[in-house]
Amino acid sequence: MDLLIHYTFLPADDPEASLAFYRDVLGFDVRNDVGYGDMRWITVGPPAQPQTSIVLHPPAADPGITDDERRTIAALMAKGSYASVVLATSDVDAAFEKVQAGGAEVVQEPMDQPYGTRDCAFRDPAGNMVRINQV
Repeated sequence: MDLLIHYTFLPADDPEASLAFYRDVLGFDVRNDVGYGDMRWITVGPPAQPQTSIVLHPPAADPGITDDERRTIAALMAKGSYASVVLATSDVDAAFEKVQAGGAEVVQEPMDQPYGTRDCAFRDPAGNMVRINQV
């Protein structure tokens, strides 16, 4: 099989703040921006990978989700434990400095992990964990 990661989804409860983070701080391209009522889906992705995108979506927008499930999702997002993405760069220290200067909440400064990866971590405006690995 010849499979690629095409889209992945992250919840975004403040579309403007998430857009500013992924576009202005991380430097991602905006590939699509679709509104429906008071909801908004924003598709972003790294310029060098046009086939791979992240869709920033309204959390719990699925009509099949119960009110209890919506409350659970909101609680997990508030704790920063609902969703995550792992990005990669050739210079994690430089990426850390840029993202930190952009005002992101730092979770972990760059460090060498015992399993062989050097990485750092932030939370995006919705509380999603954003890890950046050095490759």
